[in-house]
Amino acid sequence: MDVLAAHGDAIGAFDALVRPLRDDQWALPTPDADWTVRDLVNHLTAEQLWAPELLAGRWIEDVGTVFEGDVLGDDPVDRWVDASVQAREAFLAPDALDRRVHLSYGDESGAEYCAQMTFDLVVHAWDLARAVGADEEGEPALIAWALHYAESRSTFLEPGPLFRSPLDDGADDLTNLLALTGRRR
Repeated sequence: MDVLAAHGDAIGAFDALVRPLRDDQWALPTPDADWTVRDLVNHLTAEQLWAPELLAGRWIEDVGTVFEGDVLGDDPVDRWVDASVQAREAFLAPDALDRRVHLSYGDESGAEYCAQMTFDLVVHAWDLARAVGADEEGEPALIAWALHYAESRSTFLEPGPLFRSPLDDGADDLTNLLALTGRRR
């Protein structure tokens, strides 16, 4: 699976969990003890809002603080949908994956940025599914893609605040992906 296909599948998987959210689910806790469902969706929505800006060559300093705080407003589902569509269109633009994007830690290719965004969507889709009691299994090919992406980044496998749990050679891809991010099934 190439990165654009994985990105499309990951946006679709997260979207399929956001659209049916009921009013009473937004305050539910997520596997991240500091976040509610609304906080989680807000985080992913803000990330999607950044994509068109960064792929257009803007610097974080140029954008400023516009995507900090609550970006969901009174209609969080519509805000998510709008942001995810804009991000997807930005990544699908001609040569988007070949562009240089200016991230907080330095420049990356558009392809690497897309991969990072995809990885985050995959992991947080599991968080959202867990929080609302939805199917947590995810699409096997997308889970395999995310695990391969993480394993191909040696720094991801070093102990740290996010990637800290050892992999189990006998475990399935989702279990290992979750272990890499400090999560347990």
